[in-house]
Amino acid sequence: MQREKTYIYGKHALSEALITTPHIIKKVFAAEHALDTHVRTLLKEKNISVSPLKDEAQQVSKDASHQGVIVAIDPTELLLDLKEFLTTLDMSSNPSLVLLDEVQDPHNVGAIIRSAAAFGVSGILIPQNNQAQITGAVVKTSVGMVFRVPLVSIGNVNQTIAVLKEKKFWIYGLAMEGNNEIAQEQFDAPAVFVVGNEGEGIHKRTLELCDVTLTIPMHPRTESLNAAVSTAIVLYEWSQQHRDALK
Repeated sequence: MQREKTYIYGKHALSEALITTPHIIKKVFAAEHALDTHVRTLLKEKNISVSPLKDEAQQVSKDASHQGVIVAIDPTELLLDLKEFLTTLDMSSNPSLVLLDEVQDPHNVGAIIRSAAAFGVSGILIPQNNQAQITGAVVKTSVGMVFRVPLVSIGNVNQTIAVLKEKKFWIYGLAMEGNNEIAQEQFDAPAVFVVGNEGEGIHKRTLELCDVTLTIPMHPRTESLNAAVSTAIVLYEWSQQHRDALK
């Protein structure tokens, strides 16, 4: 995978990266007095130098609240290999994963990662193509949870599903007109929740590969929920049947 430089921003994002994944940090830019003693101590421990902010602020969105702190990271170093990742899972605990199927909005990706962290999901599977990758907006929306939830790089979604089925995962597709209501589903096997594109949903062939399609009952005045909200609701329902995942 080609390495690239991505900018994340804000004191909290820097602190989370320093604590959990300092190896991804390539350079830190900060305004004078922007960093507190705790962060400076972490930077010193990790032997990471700080450069003046200056023109680096132009590298992030004008709407970004960077708090005088911008960090250049290599996002590819956050991503795990699928085969190696699967060997780390305790299948006896019936873990859950989220598989993104061309989710384009980085804010949705960040919110999904945050919900996954909150409800004990074991990992997020992120396709390499036609999919929002890890950006500053994703990191910000996730409130730093991109550094705490395993992120797994995958190639073809359908081929990945085939691999997961061989590992005894049950594949759930989140669909507006799904066959099963989430409150009635028994999540009694390792689970993968497939989240589709904001406009088109899950690809037809991918949907056909799902063992179950899940739907969320809602008032008729509302046509649908966005991808991140739908995912959060489904993951909450799963977590209620797997309370150990919340510990």
